[in-house]
Amino acid sequence: MNAHPSNKPVEAIAAERTAKLFEPVQIGGLPVKNRVVMSPMTRTMAPAGVPGEANAEYYRKRAAGGAGLIITEGTWVPHDAAANEVDVPRMYGVEALGGWKKVVDAVHAEGTPILAQLWHVGQMKQHTVDGLYEAKGADYRPPRRVGPSGLFGGIGKPTTLDGAPALPADLDSIVEAYGKAAINAKMIGFDGVELHAAHGYLLDQFFWPGTNKREDKWGGPLQNRARLAADAIADIRRMTGPDFAISLRISQWKVQDFKAKNFNTPEELEEFSRIMVDAGVDVFHCSTRRFWDTEFGSDQNLAAWTKKLSGKPTITVGSIGMTGEHIDTLMGEGSNVASLDNLLLLADRGDFDLIAVGRGMLVNPDWANKVREGRIDQLNNWNPEVLKGLI
Repeated sequence: MNAHPSNKPVEAIAAERTAKLFEPVQIGGLPVKNRVVMSPMTRTMAPAGVPGEANAEYYRKRAAGGAGLIITEGTWVPHDAAANEVDVPRMYGVEALGGWKKVVDAVHAEGTPILAQLWHVGQMKQHTVDGLYEAKGADYRPPRRVGPSGLFGGIGKPTTLDGAPALPADLDSIVEAYGKAAINAKMIGFDGVELHAAHGYLLDQFFWPGTNKREDKWGGPLQNRARLAADAIADIRRMTGPDFAISLRISQWKVQDFKAKNFNTPEELEEFSRIMVDAGVDVFHCSTRRFWDTEFGSDQNLAAWTKKLSGKPTITVGSIGMTGEHIDTLMGEGSNVASLDNLLLLADRGDFDLIAVGRGMLVNPDWANKVREGRIDQLNNWNPEVLKGLI
């Protein structure tokens, strides 16, 4: 056992320093053994939308590695316009649900709860390169897209008109699809669900005035722009009962606009969070590109503000334990292990209740155990090969 100059074992020093991260926490009726969450990370590695043995082992390793809570990669809800990638897993269909049952059982065998993230991309297109559609053949048709106002924007590109606004019948069917997906998740043993309402995907497209130009009951005032998500949450709560955990992932930034803001004042965020809490949300998963980015001219991030204004627990996420921001990383830039000093300071201050680790846990399935045991020097730097399933 290694010793510190203070004569305390290194493991004891690490345990004291990171103690806050390894306290138990409650999310609604769901007890969580520590505050470290596996962040949802899309890898498009479920062939034809069906998770297999490799997916079960992938999640099991992160549970065994000390994560207190697993949140799955985004899973398609059963709506014909939800998906834009064929190998992202589905939360519907006999084969897909059978595969997810194996994932849930493997994670639960490690004593860890797991939430299914429910996803609908809305107006977002496939991630395309020149010639992709042509390469798929003359009969290929891109997936149908549904959004609030027919507006689409790519990474760093302004929104442009690319379709018609969703009809009320579309929106009713989308609410129903979220409910069906949640029931499927509960039926096969998930402990709850998370609605992906961030980053410029469907629910966020309704929140953000940059993509929501509607003048009906789904547009205009914040209460209207929040309606689709609130209706989906309320439907899930009604059908799953009070003890099934519901998380809502939100963000200010969008892939269409990194500087976008849904909430320009604390009052707007408070109004939004109240709507969502009333609908049935148990925890807010607050995504920032860098967890230390702050809001409203303060020294607190989105998770800290949301916790204070909603009265609910929050999860902070964004470049935790990594030097580079995740989109820059995916575009080819490097990213190495970073200090946790600032994170631990904010956690001890009580700014948020849980932390979600993404790339760090992709390359270190035992990230939580290494941090708790003071084995920071054993953490691996980012390696993009993990996205190919090779490590």
